[in-house]
Amino acid sequence: MLYRSFLFLYMTKEDCFYLGKIVKKYSFKGELLAKLETDEPELYDNLDAIFIDLRGNLVPFFVEASQLHKSNLLRIKFEDIDTEEDADALLKSDLFLPLNLLPKLDGDKFYFHEVIGFTISDQNFGEVGVITSINDATAQSLFVIDRQGVEILIPINDEFITKVDRDNETILVNTPEGLIDLYIE
Repeated sequence: MLYRSFLFLYMTKEDCFYLGKIVKKYSFKGELLAKLETDEPELYDNLDAIFIDLRGNLVPFFVEASQLHKSNLLRIKFEDIDTEEDADALLKSDLFLPLNLLPKLDGDKFYFHEVIGFTISDQNFGEVGVITSINDATAQSLFVIDRQGVEILIPINDEFITKVDRDNETILVNTPEGLIDLYIE
């Protein structure tokens, strides 16, 4: 057990992706239900460990048993969580997994974290700038782009994205005429 804990000693949120949240207790034996934020919950059915955000720190919890429960709920039994009181302490906690457990995407699909630092070019405008972050707090997720100190926002829309070139860290877009000009005039 000490060896397994040591493997996770230096994990930070930047090294991980958000998997979901513990939403309620399942039984009096410490089992919990977690709502997974994924289109493919079956990928996370047989995990060995999950990081739980406890007061801002990622703490590894080792999974004794898990199974899918209805659509995107995962029923989890963690090692050493054996009572309702133990389970209560974990309710509403966020769950994280290391980035290397994300399924690989190809083509023009990407995870938001992987395109930070990519250069955006527009078919009509030319080089726009570098992606500094993704704003996903709005109804439409946005590329946040730095163009020589000017912030430009471009909606992340399949119809705008022409090509994602991972080798050259560029994304080619075809935005509506005048969108980029709004920011630099």
